[in-house]
Amino acid sequence: MNVLVIGATGNIGRVAASALEEQGHEVVRASRSSDPSVDLADTASIAALFASLDALDAVVVAAGEVPFKPVTELTREDYADAFAVKTFGQLDVVRHAFEHLRDGGSVTLTSGVLSREPIATASAAAAANGAIESFVTTAATEAPRGIRLNVVSPDVLENSPHHQATFPGHRPVSDEEVGRAFVRAVDGVGTGRTIIV
Repeated sequence: MNVLVIGATGNIGRVAASALEEQGHEVVRASRSSDPSVDLADTASIAALFASLDALDAVVVAAGEVPFKPVTELTREDYADAFAVKTFGQLDVVRHAFEHLRDGGSVTLTSGVLSREPIATASAAAAANGAIESFVTTAATEAPRGIRLNVVSPDVLENSPHHQATFPGHRPVSDEEVGRAFVRAVDGVGTGRTIIV
């Protein structure tokens, strides 16, 4: 299968792309700093990426930044920033993917543990992640041409030790666990699912 992985230079995207390649898939890796490039904050950039590619069987999105601040310091602009890339960017990819994927393809988004487990300063991230998961639950029922839509929701990563102190008591998840979740989303038969890692 031909699989597009957006955010392939990040810790999650790199793992997803490698795991899919190990399954024999042809992977196109895209990010803001790669060729092809894409900026999820720019809908024209997303459209241009899809227009530049041949037919795809699957799309994975593992990109998105959010501000971390105490809830009493978060502004409307902070929430807008969190949703602009993490949420709206991924939802925009879904719209374009539905138009470009082959029949029976799949789209996999990425949320995270903060949609279900609180940590300090993560309210904006929690809101963005929760919105993605709720969207997938409903949008999967309307996906055209047999296209499946899922989301992978990992806990803090072993490969990101600089973040682990902010997730007290959490068990960091391995690259292998994260990779398997993306393979399950792409190669499995489920749809409308949040795959928790």
